[in-house]
Amino acid sequence: MSKANVLYSPYGAYEQKAKYQKNFLTSNLIVTSFVILIILVGWIISVINENEGADAPAIVIRTIADLGPPPSVAKKPPQVQVQQPNIAAPKVGIPKPVADDEVVDEDVVLATRDELADIQAPDISSGSDVVVDIGDEDYMPSPDEFQKVEIQPDFISRKQPEYPRLAKQAGLSGKVWVKALVDKEGNVVKAIVGKTSGVQSLDDAAVAAAFENKFKPGIQNGRPVNCWVTYPVEFTFTK
Repeated sequence: MSKANVLYSPYGAYEQKAKYQKNFLTSNLIVTSFVILIILVGWIISVINENEGADAPAIVIRTIADLGPPPSVAKKPPQVQVQQPNIAAPKVGIPKPVADDEVVDEDVVLATRDELADIQAPDISSGSDVVVDIGDEDYMPSPDEFQKVEIQPDFISRKQPEYPRLAKQAGLSGKVWVKALVDKEGNVVKAIVGKTSGVQSLDDAAVAAAFENKFKPGIQNGRPVNCWVTYPVEFTFTK
């Protein structure tokens, strides 16, 4: 090759310079089409999910029991048993004995983990509408139901029950633990025997007098609530 040809030879490839604009436009069209395709697929999936959720019936929760057990007691697949090393049991304090008449709930039956797990809770994660229909105004707790109360009901006036005539003649005495349901106005709307005295007439007299008591209602979150209160009634025979 001569010296003149080297000095005046063209720089670069003519074929690449002639096609780079066409290749640049083609690549932009491919990328733009791919992005539009992704957006279109996402929109179709969201429309399908909305249509499926609209057909699901609304779930109405009328009582606390309808919520089912908490996740900690739900049934789980059986786990493989692994032999644990022999470790000394931790030391615990000695339980303090209490008087028999202070033990009120002797016949309370607590549900086991399996019984709680058998309660079918509604599936509130399926997109269905959830309607909570628990009326606070008319809600009356059951005697064995745990209810959080910041301030317990307190006596305003207390009716002393009449000593049953036959029990007095027989020289019978005892202590009755009464469980009373106090409404938001401080009136007793229901009363039962929490712990019997062993004498039916004494129990009946204590329950009958409970409806004539007046209380300061229980307070929760700054508002009066319907709640149960337990108190003793003593019948002491004197000659």
